[in-house]
Amino acid sequence: MTKAELIAEIAKKTGIEKVAVQATVEAFMESIKKTLANNENVYLRGFGSFIVKHRAEKTGRDISKNKSLVIPAHYIPAFKPSKMFVKEVKQSVK
Repeated sequence: MTKAELIAEIAKKTGIEKVAVQATVEAFMESIKKTLANNENVYLRGFGSFIVKHRAEKTGRDISKNKSLVIPAHYIPAFKPSKMFVKEVKQSVK
């Protein structure tokens, strides 16, 4: 499902105009990005958590040049689904 399809489905289910739904979805995503950029997590009960994970420094390989390189420590965004979310997906996907 694309963002446009998500907006269309929400507009259809709620009766709200697509323009308003799009603004809401964009604001939601922007809020999550800003919160994660401030090294804070976002918890949505019954859905999941958007979290910031720390990756330690490690040694990698550039196979095209056959050289080792150091990948510095960094943070990445991640999503951890709630137990209810995982259960529902497991039951419906076959």
